[in-house]
Amino acid sequence: MATWQEFAEEVPEFAARVRTRLDAHTHKTIATLRKDGSPRISGVECEIEDGELQFGSMWRSVKALDLLRDPRFALHSGSDDPPGWEGDAKLAGTARAEVRESADHGRYHLFKADIHEAVLVSLNEERTKLVIESWHPGRGLTRRER
Repeated sequence: MATWQEFAEEVPEFAARVRTRLDAHTHKTIATLRKDGSPRISGVECEIEDGELQFGSMWRSVKALDLLRDPRFALHSGSDDPPGWEGDAKLAGTARAEVRESADHGRYHLFKADIHEAVLVSLNEERTKLVIESWHPGRGLTRRER
C-alpha cells in the first residue's frame, strides 16, 4: 500500500502522467462492494491534497456505507471519445475514512486512498497498439504493448 505521495516519489514521471489523466475530467467513476459482495459503480470527484488522493461522500450515502464496511475500491478516470482518446488512468486500493463537517456541506465522509495499483492505458506513438503501464508497491512499474 502507498499514499499518493509515496507512489509519486517512487515513480514521479508515471505518477505525473496518471495525475494528468485524473485531472483531465472532473467526474470519475468509483467501484465499491455492496454488502452481498456485488459491485456498485458511482460517480465521484477526487483531489490530491497534502500527498493524499482523497474523495468525499455525502453522509451515510450507499457509497460511503460500502467503503465503511469494505474499504476496497477501484477508481477510473474520465475518458475521452475517439479519435482524440488520450488514455485512461485506473487506481485500486483501500480507503481510510474520516468524518468531517463544514458550514457548506454539513457532516460528510472524507476518504483517503492507500494505493495498491495504478494503471495507465494509452496508445503507442503510432496509435496502432494499446500500451498498458502498471505500478504496484514492491513490484515497481511494468509496460506492455498489445
